[in-house]
Amino acid sequence: MNDNMVVDAAGVSEAERNTLLIAYVLFCATFVTGFAGIAGVILCHIKVGESGNEFLRSHYRWLIRTFWFTLLWAVVCGVLVASIIFAVLGGIGFAALFVWHLYRLIRGLVTFSERRPMPV
Repeated sequence: MNDNMVVDAAGVSEAERNTLLIAYVLFCATFVTGFAGIAGVILCHIKVGESGNEFLRSHYRWLIRTFWFTLLWAVVCGVLVASIIFAVLGGIGFAALFVWHLYRLIRGLVTFSERRPMPV
C-alpha cells in the first residue's frame, strides 16, 4: 500500500463524497434501468486510481467487484436458463444474485454513511 494513503474519512472533501454517492446511485438505478451500472463501474474505474484516500478507494473497489461478479454470475445463470435443462437452477441463481447484489449495495451505502472504509 502507498504510504501516502489516508484511511480517515474526515479528510475526504464533499465533492469526493458526492462522486462516490453518485456511483452508488448509479448502481442502485441498475435495478430500474438495467444499464446504469455500466456508467457506475466506469466512474469507479476512473476514480479508484485518482483517489489518495483509502476510504474512497475501498468503496470504489467494493463497487467494482460488485459489478464484475454480478456480471459473471448473470452470464452463468443466463447460460443455465438458456440450456432449458437447468432453467430452474438458473432462475434460482438469478434470485440469489439479486439478493446478493442488493446486500452489497445496502452494506456499502450504510458503511459509506457511517464514514467507514469497506473491508478489503
